[in-house]
Amino acid sequence: MSLNTTEAILKPLLIVEDDEVFRTRLSKAMHRRGYAVEAASSVVDALMAIDDHAPDYAIVDLRLRDGSGVDVVLALRERNPATRAIVLTGYGNYESAVSAVRSGAIDVIAKPTTAEDIDVALNTPTGSKTPPPEHAVDPNQVRMVHIYEVYEHCDGNISETARQLGMHRRTLQRILRKAGLVATPLVSGILGTHERRAPAD
Repeated sequence: MSLNTTEAILKPLLIVEDDEVFRTRLSKAMHRRGYAVEAASSVVDALMAIDDHAPDYAIVDLRLRDGSGVDVVLALRERNPATRAIVLTGYGNYESAVSAVRSGAIDVIAKPTTAEDIDVALNTPTGSKTPPPEHAVDPNQVRMVHIYEVYEHCDGNISETARQLGMHRRTLQRILRKAGLVATPLVSGILGTHERRAPAD
């Protein structure tokens, strides 16, 4: 769904993110920065949008519920090689990040991040190094976000989450209990809100 205000002079941007709150807030933040935003919640929806019109810019979550964001980046490159695509990924997904860049992404940004950092990366000239984020992210917070994402991906199954993280189940339980995540799948204990952290406006 596009955000309509003088779209003729705005930069076409596709956001592919399956978290509704994150997607909505990022869409609004990027719209305020001069983009005509079209949002998709899945690989299937993204591929349909690309087939209709490949945008000049794209922000693609690496892990989507129906597949990988790499497939979206590959489709963008095939449809419009000039598309500048940024891939968002969780902490520690190094192999997947390399795959994303090889598929045609211009940069990979670890969550949590901000709309400002994404905007800077999207507009950094080809061949230039993206400036470091203005605000450094606490490594412990990044680690907790990664644990949460795996926990969410495993539908709240602590044993499976521990297996995927290579962590003892009881250790993971203590971490999740301390973060306030055992009783709820939301991130309130990590980020002090009742939703996953979305980019700052």
